[in-house]
Amino acid sequence: MKASVPRLVIAALRGGAGKTTLSVGVMAALSKRGIRSVPFKKGPDYIDAAWLSMAAGRPCRNLDSFLMDGETIRRSFFGHAGAGDLAFVEGNRGLYDGMDVRGSHSTAELAKLLEAPVVMIMDCNKVTRTAAAMILGCTVLDPGVDIRGVILNRVSGSRHEDILRRTIEETCRLPVLGAVPRMKDFPFPERHLGLTPPQEHERIVHALDRAAEVAARHIDLDGLLAVAEQAPAASAVAAFRMPRRKKTASGLTVGVFRDSAFQFYYPENLAALAEQGAKIVEISPLRDDTLPDVDLLYIGGGFPETHAEALADNSGFRTSLHEAAEAGLPVYAECGGLMYLGESLAIGGRTYPMAGALPVTFAMTGKPQGHGYTVLQVAEENPFFPVGSTLKGHEFHHSRILSLDETRIRFAYHMKRGTGVDGLHDGLCRKNILAGYTHLHALGTKEWADALLDRAHAFRSAWNGADRYVKPFENVQEMHLIPAQES
Repeated sequence: MKASVPRLVIAALRGGAGKTTLSVGVMAALSKRGIRSVPFKKGPDYIDAAWLSMAAGRPCRNLDSFLMDGETIRRSFFGHAGAGDLAFVEGNRGLYDGMDVRGSHSTAELAKLLEAPVVMIMDCNKVTRTAAAMILGCTVLDPGVDIRGVILNRVSGSRHEDILRRTIEETCRLPVLGAVPRMKDFPFPERHLGLTPPQEHERIVHALDRAAEVAARHIDLDGLLAVAEQAPAASAVAAFRMPRRKKTASGLTVGVFRDSAFQFYYPENLAALAEQGAKIVEISPLRDDTLPDVDLLYIGGGFPETHAEALADNSGFRTSLHEAAEAGLPVYAECGGLMYLGESLAIGGRTYPMAGALPVTFAMTGKPQGHGYTVLQVAEENPFFPVGSTLKGHEFHHSRILSLDETRIRFAYHMKRGTGVDGLHDGLCRKNILAGYTHLHALGTKEWADALLDRAHAFRSAWNGADRYVKPFENVQEMHLIPAQES
């Protein structure tokens, strides 16, 4: 790893100021110049990270001080940052916005932890000299935050730009590193989670090319690179090496739903499984006829509601998954995966059948039902986590449960923070399924991969190569896994 890693953090005064679209444009433009960016996203967001990955041509990793401790964040960052020419971190919300009056877990605190200079995105809509006051306030609120420049966004014309440039440079003594005009044709449509995921964008290449063109024309890319080069050598950088896992899962196959309906996976989660020797097999309930033979099924989040008709129409796959779940296949699912495992999903005036592995029905709503960080107390026996342990995660869902059969299902988690299923519980369990609205990160829940693979080992050993999905469920009692409930 390099002794000094060129790096910078892109921040703003608030969410919605254009950080992601401009960050995507900068990295796409740098890529066209042969400069390799290593992307990171502050916070638990999946969609912004997916766009940053597309722009950089390599996985974007999330850095979140609520989910992870500082040492883990630095290890992850410096363990990957040296793989390119520039480490590029996009912040979230406003620079100092955190979870309390001290700004805990804010972008500013992350920038200090990484010893990285900050460039501010200033949304200039309907503002002139006040922009300088806001930027100046950011520079003096915490002198430990190393703000090095400003990019003006949504500028209304040359006169507007001239006033903004002069007042910021004279008042704040900071260089203006770009001025991006207000544009109606920027090809980044939004949905309730922010940008539309790139997996669902019809013209990804066009969007990236357009973003690169805007950045190259209106942003001082050389100035940004100069700021990144000014980052100091990181303190105790030699201590940060990525840990190597023992290959204890050789021979195990983990199925992962991966298509435009199910797309929310942290690279570290998949890596944590693969690094132990598990074979990762990508599965699509949109395209595949049946569920293949796997030892564990991992279903991440996404937008099953935008693909509900196609998911419902693939009855063969739904049936095969239901049969596998009845036979005791370990299944771990989050948010969109939870919804797919239910009996049905109601959207507007229509109801679509889902896999039926859980005796639950869902409905989409017009507003968030749960949004933010979660803290879970494991309160009931479940396939993966010991009772009494505490897990940290996050949730963002617009669906809610319409009905559930409490005689055939139980809740693994008690909500200490967050909403979950009903404000009190999350983590629905039946047989060897654990599915909830909370997303977990493998670097924050370090026992996550081991827990999943231990259960996969037990499942594989119990069947010893037999045709696992067609045996009657009574045989699963020999597995000594989760006590069977009526099927």
